[in-house]
Amino acid sequence: MSVLSEHLIEEIRELPAKYPQPRSAVMPALDLAQEEAGYLTPEAMSEVAAALNLDPGYVEGVATFYTLFHLEPVGKHRFYVCTNLSCTLRGATDIVEHVKSAIGVHEAGELSKDGFFSYEEVECLGACEYAPVMRLDHRYEKDLTANKIDALIAERRSPTKAAVAHAPLPSPLPEGERAKPKPRARKPKSG
Repeated sequence: MSVLSEHLIEEIRELPAKYPQPRSAVMPALDLAQEEAGYLTPEAMSEVAAALNLDPGYVEGVATFYTLFHLEPVGKHRFYVCTNLSCTLRGATDIVEHVKSAIGVHEAGELSKDGFFSYEEVECLGACEYAPVMRLDHRYEKDLTANKIDALIAERRSPTKAAVAHAPLPSPLPEGERAKPKPRARKPKSG
């Protein structure tokens, strides 16, 4: 019996055509499989390998290398909190502590009692100007505060807002919110 739906297998089979090298499709395929199954089981990785006509060992190697792929159950909603320098300087340590307290866990990877939440500290999400930031349900959340964390958790526990919580963004930040480079001041030439 298949772990992944036939619809997803077909979607994975179409991925290699979008890349110059067919092997480049393995990461998006694993991401799709993980989203559907919740985490990557050996069976799911084998099905991805078969759908892409790749060696199962190669697919497993990619899945075990990258930290955004999970080989064990994780919360339905997983907080990826950036703890790199910019975020740490702007309060990421306090954000991590608040997330842990708010979802009722003591360490990274632990599931909340309701199975809805887990968290992980990540090295960098590439949105330093909006620190502290995190990724939750394929969306970047920026300028985090304890109140924002509480609102995000309440949103995900509310069945009426579940559809909104899962709407992915095409890029980490909307076009209008991207930082624009500031012109550099020119130093006068000394003569």
